[in-house]
Amino acid sequence: MKDLSVIIVNYNVSYFLEQCLLSVRKAVKGLQAEVFVVDNNSVDGSVEMVQRRFPEVILLANQENLGFSKANNQAIRQAQGKYVLLLNPDTVVEEDTFLKCFQFMEAHPAAGALGVKMMDGAGKFLPESKRGLPTPWVAFCKVFGLSAMFPTSSVFNRYHLGHLPVDEVHKIDILAGAFMFMRTEALAKVGLLDENFFMYGEDIDLSYRIKQGGFEVYYFPETRIIHYKGESTRKTSVNYVFMFYRAMRIFAEKHFSGRQARLYSFLIRLAIYLRAAMAILFRGLQQVTPLLLDGLCLALGAVIGEKVVPDPLPLDVSTMWASYLGVWLGSAFFSGAYDKPFRLYRLVKGMLWGSILLMAFSSIVAIVGDTNKKHLLVAVLVGLVGMALWRLVWHYWQYGHWRLGEPKAKRIAVVGSGKEVKRASYLLRQAGAQEPLARLEPQHTPADLKQMQEVIEIYKINELIFCGKDLAVSQIIEWMVQIHNSAVEFKILPENSAYIIGSSSKDARGDYYALHIEVNLLNPYHRRNKVILNSLVSAVLLVLSPFLIWRIKGKKQFLKNCLGNLVGLYQWVGLKATSSSESKPTILSPVDKVSGRRVSPAAARQMEVVYAKDYTPYTDLLILARNISHLGRPA
Repeated sequence: MKDLSVIIVNYNVSYFLEQCLLSVRKAVKGLQAEVFVVDNNSVDGSVEMVQRRFPEVILLANQENLGFSKANNQAIRQAQGKYVLLLNPDTVVEEDTFLKCFQFMEAHPAAGALGVKMMDGAGKFLPESKRGLPTPWVAFCKVFGLSAMFPTSSVFNRYHLGHLPVDEVHKIDILAGAFMFMRTEALAKVGLLDENFFMYGEDIDLSYRIKQGGFEVYYFPETRIIHYKGESTRKTSVNYVFMFYRAMRIFAEKHFSGRQARLYSFLIRLAIYLRAAMAILFRGLQQVTPLLLDGLCLALGAVIGEKVVPDPLPLDVSTMWASYLGVWLGSAFFSGAYDKPFRLYRLVKGMLWGSILLMAFSSIVAIVGDTNKKHLLVAVLVGLVGMALWRLVWHYWQYGHWRLGEPKAKRIAVVGSGKEVKRASYLLRQAGAQEPLARLEPQHTPADLKQMQEVIEIYKINELIFCGKDLAVSQIIEWMVQIHNSAVEFKILPENSAYIIGSSSKDARGDYYALHIEVNLLNPYHRRNKVILNSLVSAVLLVLSPFLIWRIKGKKQFLKNCLGNLVGLYQWVGLKATSSSESKPTILSPVDKVSGRRVSPAAARQMEVVYAKDYTPYTDLLILARNISHLGRPA
């Protein structure tokens, strides 16, 4: 029997997985260990990377996304360790983390599982490192914000056990799925992860069952890990809200009964609707606010126009100002004025096209005279100045400079040996980022921290890159905690990696520097054109359906596809081999460009990568033209 089986479930986070496995490779020293990676059909080269860089890893490559529970159970059933560790791919462990956990469990035979002190990518403590059982009262406090209002209360914040000191060992109820170090004997008694949980909640369920099985669950802060968190979880999305609280409902139905179960179910449903409504409202406000501000600027321009050009407008024309604003804002939208990064020329182009359309319309219908055209001209000029000004003020508030469209300037320092600093500089250049302003070669003495703090202050550093080849993870984490500067972001360059990885907070998705490749399909301009093309093609197909339908297989499905594309539920051409659960259903794919030929899954993925990179509307039209008879396929 081995000492430890480490199990990592991966889905499309190759860059994080690589860094995680490098830290695991160091942490297993001194133990008889085996490492499993279960890949849930990633399309980002994760499988190839593991095969190439980590031949010692036992790789299980699934052909579909089985979810967290099923994928972990796959490996647990093959594991031979006295202890099993479930580890997230977006984590970095200290060199002695596994050994310390092993020794603690050996010294505490009643311990069935333990979790460690987790830090986010900015070096801040993650409160989910220790959690209480989500009873109805605990769930109520969490849902209605009492936990956040009283973070150290033993009454209102039992979800994160805020009253327990973070630097002391404690018996707790629930572990986080990012790091679950468990005794195999306990798993044999209580069972594996419940596969009814696809994602979220399975860690709560298993922790609870381990305690019910007579074992203790511990929070063990004598070692730390980085958990970037948020990389594959968009917590503002409605989809996340429903998935998480669905998991909570499954847990309640499984472990509670009677009045307690009904109360819990009510709270969970209430939480679903509240959080979903908040997510929709938040995202809606984010998208609508720029339009409202621009509308106010144009309305102000119209008022000033009446003062500058005093001839009164006829009543029937005055009532059309709302439509004028709609034309201007619509033109700005389709010109890319609301795409990121902001570019002033897109806004000017949108206003210009909107004005041309209005002038042309006014000439054709002969409603607006020459004087009223002057009103339009003054309105758009004043509105354009106002729109540029509010963007300028907002940009300065967010980034600290007046250069519209440019993000906050990176002031980077790299900590590592001369060779690794050069490699970091090369990767930064390849990614189009700023060159480092300062380079520090650590001497591994207490003076290192003081030197870094001085460099940060003198050069106004806002990003610090640590070279993983030269520095221990424990040292990196310690420096992150000690520096504790909200203005400084941290990233790590793993050994022999092409990525520089980091995350600014627990709620931010992890990010990285890598070679920049332009992907047309991700460009908002092309995505918008694709949506418009889908609707236009659907309208044309519906008009021509009496003539085309005789050539099409699946005639009812064809009409359904037309209607679905017309309203934006489907897309005619999209990604199938590389699609995610959030992708819209698609009828055809780039593979259909070579209709009549069978292609391997790998070839299909490669074709979709090329399609996404070089996408133009013409490509979609060509695929549609070659597959008229297949437009009745199910989406």
